[in-house]
Amino acid sequence: MNPLPARPLPRPTTWSAPFWEAAKQGRLSIQVCNSCQKPIMYPKQFCPGCLSDDLGWMTSQGHGEVYTFTVQERGAPTGFADCVPYVLAVIRLDEGVQLLSNIVGEGAINISCGDRVSVEFMTISGSDFALPVFRRDTAE
Repeated sequence: MNPLPARPLPRPTTWSAPFWEAAKQGRLSIQVCNSCQKPIMYPKQFCPGCLSDDLGWMTSQGHGEVYTFTVQERGAPTGFADCVPYVLAVIRLDEGVQLLSNIVGEGAINISCGDRVSVEFMTISGSDFALPVFRRDTAE
């Protein structure tokens, strides 16, 4: 996939750094509580289920469905005006967690709730960051 033009960059924290490192390697990683086995998204210091700080990581298969979405047609924030129109969506991963991301590819603005999607990674020009984005699965 082509790199994205310069964008505001993520600011990894101690507990989110493994997520960003995995993304650089083309893997979608989600936190998991080693005490109760609850998958966690977004990375946190403590499990929201049992409050344990014994957290680890698992690799997501990167498949899910669109839970909800919006199409940004104008008035994009600084650093995103060249992308308009673009789609922001909440993706419910098959592992049971949700995350906010972009839908990319041909026909992205025609996405619907419930559409199946798969993760891809786009690098940001001038950085070593890769962002997880999603593309609608094609019927086979």
